[in-house]
Amino acid sequence: MSEGTVNTQITAGIATITFFHPQSNSLPGKLLLQIAAEIEAAGKNEEARVIVLKSEGEKAFCAGASFDELVSISTLDEGKSFFSGFAAVINAMRKAPKFIIARVQGKTVGGGVGLACAADYTLAHESASVKLSELAVGIGPFVVGPAVERKIGTAAFSSLSINASEWQNASWAKEKGMYVDTFSSLPELDKTISDLASKLAGSNPEAMLSLKKVFWSNTDHWDKLLIERAEISGKLVLSDFTRNAIAKFKAGSR
Repeated sequence: MSEGTVNTQITAGIATITFFHPQSNSLPGKLLLQIAAEIEAAGKNEEARVIVLKSEGEKAFCAGASFDELVSISTLDEGKSFFSGFAAVINAMRKAPKFIIARVQGKTVGGGVGLACAADYTLAHESASVKLSELAVGIGPFVVGPAVERKIGTAAFSSLSINASEWQNASWAKEKGMYVDTFSSLPELDKTISDLASKLAGSNPEAMLSLKKVFWSNTDHWDKLLIERAEISGKLVLSDFTRNAIAKFKAGSR
């Protein structure tokens, strides 16, 4: 099975970072680190004024953590290392000195919800339902939690975390502030993103950097916090409960 791909293209001041995995754009550890590295590189590249984060395909935006990799984890260090990949991506998005626009073209789960919330401006297709499924497999959205809670508030984050087996539609996500807007067609979504990215590419980079710092104030402790959260998830993924729950889920999805 392919480990997936991450590609960056810079055109007219817009860095478009596209990730892909054949299993509904799920996120194995190597892919997470590649996404984080590409975001960091785009942030340092003077040719890029704004970053667009997207995935390939027209269905799922992101299926979250790779279950194949989760079931292969056998030690606490392996578990912490895997979930630290999500910490790396969220912190890279947080610290990037440029605005990040996320394009959510379809359903997104777990870590994918974290990506949608860690972006500075997220636009979505009306089919882009969301779910934090971690508790259903015995883990919990610990690493992505700070980004989700920051974007949609504690009440909505708690609801999404507790009701872990139910999808919330794109209208719900827009109402809670996860999405700025939703669109009935992909061409309309893409045009809106393109128009906004082009405007931002022509804006004052110093002003945008200062605004980004304001938006993300009081999050400097996330470098440490998200790694601590990764250790919690890394421990829980070793439990018999989680291993059995993931096995049942994988069997039911075949």
